[in-house]
Amino acid sequence: MDFNQIIGHEKVIEILKKSIKTNKISHAYLFQGEEGIGKKKLSYAFSKALLCLSEGEKPCGDCPSCKRFESGNNPDFFHIEPEKNLIKIEHINKIQKEMSTAPLNSNKKVMLIEDAHLMNKESTNKLLKTLEEPPSFAHIILTSSQAYKLLPTILSRVQTINFFPVPKEKIKNLLIEHYGKDEKQAKFITEFTKGAIGKSINLAKSDLLFQRREEVLKLLNDLIKGDKTKVFNSMDFFNNNEKDIHEILDIMIYYFRDLLLYKKLPNSPLIINQDKISLLNEHSFMAFNKINDIILNIMETKDIIRKNVNFQLSLEAMLLNI
Repeated sequence: MDFNQIIGHEKVIEILKKSIKTNKISHAYLFQGEEGIGKKKLSYAFSKALLCLSEGEKPCGDCPSCKRFESGNNPDFFHIEPEKNLIKIEHINKIQKEMSTAPLNSNKKVMLIEDAHLMNKESTNKLLKTLEEPPSFAHIILTSSQAYKLLPTILSRVQTINFFPVPKEKIKNLLIEHYGKDEKQAKFITEFTKGAIGKSINLAKSDLLFQRREEVLKLLNDLIKGDKTKVFNSMDFFNNNEKDIHEILDIMIYYFRDLLLYKKLPNSPLIINQDKISLLNEHSFMAFNKINDIILNIMETKDIIRKNVNFQLSLEAMLLNI
């Protein structure tokens, strides 16, 4: 992974490249931004560049360090990921141990902690001590989509790099040119992910999102027509896709948002379900207030599910109000 393989984030890349060129590299960074926005790819490219042995452009891709990085076998790079949505103190102990010894292959060591907001209290306190007195050769990169959960004492010891959505036109063109999506599919994915390029690419690699959308819209059509028995018949679908429930609820939110738009501006380019205009027209008899209430109800259900309240009961109550 090199900087030139990253789509978007030009300002971030410029900042990181300049820090390497001028040798003004922080001992710790926080890459913060929405999930799937590109933090992981760029953290890999930056780590590779930090460890590169070339005297010229970094990463060079040819030195022993770069080659070992690409093979996933660089002894000076350590990647910590959450296990069961938790980063435990054992993970941070591992980093401390590695930081106590000199680099083997490069003149630096890089520690990447992904989703740092998932550290528990013990691991957070342990990391704080690590950040207070890091060895000169060590660099720590934290990534997070929920940086507000990190302690202020952590935030005060890192250089924060903010990641913003990639321009939607760039993502749309990428999906059309490299992932075989047509114009309407690419537009839907791009709008659905709000410019999160990693998430866009993952969704474009299969037709699962569109298959789920068809299932969801069929259910909504039945409910709007008054067939409430479908609420209970649909529970297998929701239970089988529980881990992706927020994506499914977002499909509903975007559809009803489009319905509001369609009622006001039927030819609006802002409608993302462009291939569902006939269905939107069929449902356009619904009152504005009713559609607004449905959207608010779905958003409230998302919050309830995040709080681990009864999953099936929450969904049934929401669907019965459509």
